[in-house]
Amino acid sequence: MQPYTKKSAEIDVLILSGGQGTRLKEVVSDRPKTMAEVNQRPFLDILIDYTSSFGFRRFIICTGYKSAIIKNYYADYTGPRQILISDETTPLDTGGAVKNAEKLIQSASFLVMNGDSFCPVDLSGFAGFHAEKDAMISMVVVEAEDARDYGLIRLDDSQKIIRFAEKSGDAKALINAGIYLFKKEVLAALPHNTKYSLEYDLFPKLAGKELYGYISTAQMIDIGTPERLAQAKKSLSER
Repeated sequence: MQPYTKKSAEIDVLILSGGQGTRLKEVVSDRPKTMAEVNQRPFLDILIDYTSSFGFRRFIICTGYKSAIIKNYYADYTGPRQILISDETTPLDTGGAVKNAEKLIQSASFLVMNGDSFCPVDLSGFAGFHAEKDAMISMVVVEAEDARDYGLIRLDDSQKIIRFAEKSGDAKALINAGIYLFKKEVLAALPHNTKYSLEYDLFPKLAGKELYGYISTAQMIDIGTPERLAQAKKSLSER
């Protein structure tokens, strides 16, 4: 498998940041949850910095709820990365947000990341896996001790995903880490200006087809609840 660090600069990165973060509102009520402060920095900055360390340079932030806060924060950015905003005027869910950003996507394959979780996966290895499998969609999967709040994954011997069940109720299992690589052709299958979920509407339809799982031993950290945000602050301060 070839290294992809140099080629990463040619791959656009979409970060999904449109959610309201309802479960987090008791501690983060004045901003999008992706802008929650983690050790004096917006969580979104931590994601962008980590992803950039693998050579990615072009970021498209998919905004919705309180989008002006994200726009204003990055408006004066002058660093080595290009940061663009794809704003939705009505909630479109994860798949709808990806479709809404279509006009900004330039690369033949593009990386999609949930903006409320961090998983220190080898993104160069992931890009190489996606190319080697010639996958329509590749997904990072990690093992969780308690998978009840996450999408459960079943793989065959070729690492093709043969079952995808969102929040299935199982305990220890492989789960969806919220990091994907898409061929640009996938965009044609997503409805325009429509609320559409990757997890519920798209992925189950592709199970057993051109959907592959890249297994990582990295630990996923999400900030979806006050307890998880507190744990993220602790875990990321130790990195």
